[in-house]
Amino acid sequence: MTGSGATPGEQRPGELRVVGTSVAREIDLVFDRVAQSVGKRAPRILQVGSRTLVADRNVRNWRKLVATRFGPRARFVGLDLVEGANVDCVADICSDRRTLKGKLGEEPFDLAICCHVLEHTRHPARAARNIEQALRPGGLAFVSAAWSQAFQATPDDYWRFSVRGLMLLFGQLEVASSFYSGGDVGLDVAYRIERDGRPELDPRAGAVEQGLFQLVLDHEDNRAVLARQATERLPVSRTYLPSLFVNLVGHRVSR
Repeated sequence: MTGSGATPGEQRPGELRVVGTSVAREIDLVFDRVAQSVGKRAPRILQVGSRTLVADRNVRNWRKLVATRFGPRARFVGLDLVEGANVDCVADICSDRRTLKGKLGEEPFDLAICCHVLEHTRHPARAARNIEQALRPGGLAFVSAAWSQAFQATPDDYWRFSVRGLMLLFGQLEVASSFYSGGDVGLDVAYRIERDGRPELDPRAGAVEQGLFQLVLDHEDNRAVLARQATERLPVSRTYLPSLFVNLVGHRVSR
């Protein structure tokens, strides 16, 4: 994306850049923002969709990550539809606000984590609004949702999202960061699209994104993959349609 005449590695003002990163690095930056916001106060952190499943080989242990970063003073609440490991509160994030407050209490949260959950909710806009309302003014939300992924009925699978789709859902958040990440087990590759060190959110940058996260096979390869799928049951989500997630970090705007 470097303009004509620019020195290699030099960043011109207003230049659109693709910046390599990792999810682990982005999580560290989220925790840095939380630490700066709370100061010496113990942070209160909510994880939406916290139940741990045996099949979750590539799911981060947010409770452990929070304890490692903030110590035992951090107050962590795991919310899920069903009782189970890592669940403190059983409730539907799509419930009415009064019901959720009765479950979670009146005290707002400094950080809400919602990873790989929105695509499984019946009412994602309602879930987004409840997450926003659970935050204190200036509180952070970290949202990760599928852009491309194989069908996963846990408990069901309804939606796929773009970054701008998440921005529409979370209209009370001021975007601090956005990035794309892969979903393969053991793979922690991510990238951001930035201009002057800030996330590029203008829809006109869509042409850049379109070229970055499409996997296009030629006709013969397409035909071969689909022909083999009928008899070999290939894991097409890994070989044909790559898993890709959109991630949004935002502050709740004080109103």
